[in-house]
Amino acid sequence: MQDSAIEVTPAAPSDQPPTANKQNSLSPVEAVRQMLTNHARERQLVLIQDFPDPDALSSAWTYQLIARTHNIDCDIYYSGTLSHQENIALVKLTGLPARRWPLQKADHPDLSQYQGYVLIDTQGTTSQLSARAQKAGLPLLLVIDHHAPQGKLEAEVVDLRPHIRATATILTQYLQEGLLTLDHNNNKHIKCATALMHGLRADTNQLMNAAEADFLAAAYLSQVYDSQLLSAVLQASRSKRVMDIIERSLRNRKLQNNVSIAGVGYLRYDDRDAIPQAADFLITEENVHTAVVYGIVHDEDEEREVVIGSLRTSKITLDPDEFIKEAFGQDNQGRFFGGGRSMAGGFEIPVGFLSGFYENSEFNRLKWEVFDIQVKQKLLRLVNPEDGVINTD
Repeated sequence: MQDSAIEVTPAAPSDQPPTANKQNSLSPVEAVRQMLTNHARERQLVLIQDFPDPDALSSAWTYQLIARTHNIDCDIYYSGTLSHQENIALVKLTGLPARRWPLQKADHPDLSQYQGYVLIDTQGTTSQLSARAQKAGLPLLLVIDHHAPQGKLEAEVVDLRPHIRATATILTQYLQEGLLTLDHNNNKHIKCATALMHGLRADTNQLMNAAEADFLAAAYLSQVYDSQLLSAVLQASRSKRVMDIIERSLRNRKLQNNVSIAGVGYLRYDDRDAIPQAADFLITEENVHTAVVYGIVHDEDEEREVVIGSLRTSKITLDPDEFIKEAFGQDNQGRFFGGGRSMAGGFEIPVGFLSGFYENSEFNRLKWEVFDIQVKQKLLRLVNPEDGVINTD
């Protein structure tokens, strides 16, 4: 952390906002307010995870509206895609101003127009764009996230609260404490509040895993959000391809010690969000407390392949963040391949040299088998340490 930085210290799990940082004992809201004041009339780049969920999308939009009160213009970018039907519906029905920035495309934004960048619902490990911002020499101004720390962060203000269930809750607290007053007559504010409510519900399993802070945030948003608009978002139907992948996960699952593990093979880039939906489905099986679903996602635009997986659990004593970090470890730069939050987590492992989908179907089958065995072996070593190594003889 730089000497001039303000690092918000996460509070004990009392679900109240933290009140201290390294300097001046500023509250999180005051630290963010001071940062906004110091950078008034500038332009900022707001980055969210490559495959943004409702929590990331709604939180970034809320920050954009807050920043406008200080004459700061923000552009929200992600490098992946929106494939979950609810995420697509959320963006279309609310007009949420997040844009895709594919890394291999020539029409990327001019980074020289920004004076700094902000990470929301990510610490940079789930965003390929953060490396681009760093390479361009943009200073990291602010990090807001509810996930466990993923490594050292060099930013002016860091607001990490792992005990909070959703980043949307943190942004709603910013609203409650006066960074922006939602106007019931402002259509954009109504839609943003609706997006926040969706993000909060999504990351707390429809409030089933919510804590006091999340309920208080939901109560505040209930005064402004549009329930009919939220209902329309939630009623978005699944595509046939998503249903096929869920069926594949059911057919391929391996059950051990109440844990369901399923590899679903190769997926199109646009179907990536079928993986967490399949994990959501598998965990509903009787006597299963944890489900992990993974597959190789092929990105033709970026000419790369990535093993992407999702974990869901109902076991209170299982920490998804610790489990995934222990299972898959770190890359050569010390960044973890995945992490988690309460009751859920995910991982993303580059295929690297073996990337590429070939006409030789036998080669593709063998490549999948290698990755499938490796992922299962790493997971089973934790699920059943005494019998967790797969015999490949």
